[in-house]
Amino acid sequence: MNLSLSPNLFLLSLPVAAFWVYVPYLVVALARVRLAQSLDDPMEAFAKPRALSDRLPDYARRANWAHQNSLESFPLYAAAAIAAYLAALDSTVAYGAVAAYLVARLLFCGFYILNIPPLRSLMFGVGSLSIFGLYIMSCKALWF
Repeated sequence: MNLSLSPNLFLLSLPVAAFWVYVPYLVVALARVRLAQSLDDPMEAFAKPRALSDRLPDYARRANWAHQNSLESFPLYAAAAIAAYLAALDSTVAYGAVAAYLVARLLFCGFYILNIPPLRSLMFGVGSLSIFGLYIMSCKALWF
């Protein structure tokens, strides 16, 4: 079944995916502000962010790890989305892969911050399968 949506959807998904990368960092930033309020020199929390990361609460450290993982995932997704655009994919499965990636990555961050490893891992898997699905569909469309 064909949705007849524009392949531009692949490119339009990139700013959303890029924004998702920074959603967990908003949690880290809030924790840093709270940490700064508890220090003798509040600017220390911002002058030495890595040095003080061990003083952040557990949820903020997990948010930082979610942010780092998102930074690692985004380039793979961006390349897959661009490949899908160049291949002019126009199928329910391809658009579903985009939606699945975006939803899975947002949920991944939430489950990471909330410390729910099984669901976090499931969302990591869904996001990864979405990326590789886009690569496979693009290769198939371009070369076969």
